[in-house]
Amino acid sequence: MTEELILDLLTSNIIYILAAIFLILVILKGVRIVSQSEKHVVERFGRLHSVLNPGINFVVPFLDVVRHQISILERQLPTASQDAITKDNVLLQVETSVFYRITEPEKTVYRIRNADSAIATTVAGIVRAEIGKMDLDEVQANRSQLISTIKSAVEDAVDDWGIEVTRAEILDVNLDKATREAMLQQLNAERARRAQVTEAEGQKRSVELQADAELYAAEQAAKARRVQADAEAYATEVVAKAIAENGIEAAQYQVALKQVESLNALGNGNGKQTIIVPAAALEAFGDAFKLLKGGA
Repeated sequence: MTEELILDLLTSNIIYILAAIFLILVILKGVRIVSQSEKHVVERFGRLHSVLNPGINFVVPFLDVVRHQISILERQLPTASQDAITKDNVLLQVETSVFYRITEPEKTVYRIRNADSAIATTVAGIVRAEIGKMDLDEVQANRSQLISTIKSAVEDAVDDWGIEVTRAEILDVNLDKATREAMLQQLNAERARRAQVTEAEGQKRSVELQADAELYAAEQAAKARRVQADAEAYATEVVAKAIAENGIEAAQYQVALKQVESLNALGNGNGKQTIIVPAAALEAFGDAFKLLKGGA
């Protein structure tokens, strides 16, 4: 095929060729495939027309223009540090981090120029305002509540920008050197106070236990004396009954029995010993044996 033949062929079919090229361009301009992680903002004659969601979308070629391709993935702002003063006039340096994602890109692109900078500024202001309402001890003890309050306040502030705040974190709360030293002294003093209180409570408990032990010993001794007194009373009652029934001989028998028991106990003492017994005692001892023998 010569060049002249090819040129004649193209010349005679130029309209069809141009039509095919135009059709291809229309298809390319009219069909938009949007990634799952994005949304596209479409303008028509410079005005917002629609938002293309992930998947296949159709637009009017040459009239509709995809002006903004917005990622809807969650984003993290760079860690920011700002100074804040508590209610009790303590200077803090607070490090924060915010996570967010764009839910309505048509608001984000037309209502705010720099979303990251705007959110960071908003967070800094809210953190200072919220910490200014709290004492230092409350900031340390109620960090989770403070984070929740900051997150809620930031969500309200950025709602008009089509942004959803997913998380807000307080990474660290730093104190100046003088405040840290003062808090350390206070902590040491509190520890010393608790140690003294614990020691005092231990001593008090020891005294209470000692008093309880002494009271228990006294109660037991009183019970023993009561039992002994009851036994002696019973023995006296028996002796008195025997005297009443048998006369003076029963009394003499009891006296003689006691004398024998006393001499027996004296003789059973430890070691070798010599016992000197008066003559009257020997007579009494003999009388006792006579009474015991007679009693048997």
